[in-house]
Amino acid sequence: MARGGAGAAPQQRPWPLLVVVAGVALGLLVSVLGEATWRLGSVLVGLALLVGAVERLVLSDRAAGLLQVRGKGFDVAVLALFGLAVVALALVVPPGR
Repeated sequence: MARGGAGAAPQQRPWPLLVVVAGVALGLLVSVLGEATWRLGSVLVGLALLVGAVERLVLSDRAAGLLQVRGKGFDVAVLALFGLAVVALALVVPPGR
């Protein structure tokens, strides 16, 4: 099948989404390493989501690639809200006994 035909969809750029997924994966890995690291891992997950919100805000729709789901405002709001919620919960939950 020939690429770039009349009906071909523009190629999506995967790197913005890969940055967020890599950050979330790193945070989850840190979280499962031990009982003392769950808070740091959770903060890393939240920060990765906040990085995604910033990426979606500053990149054009075309450059955002696979990070684009809905409109820019909706995407930024959801990523920022979830990122802030995860960071806040990680910092507010009291340590275990």
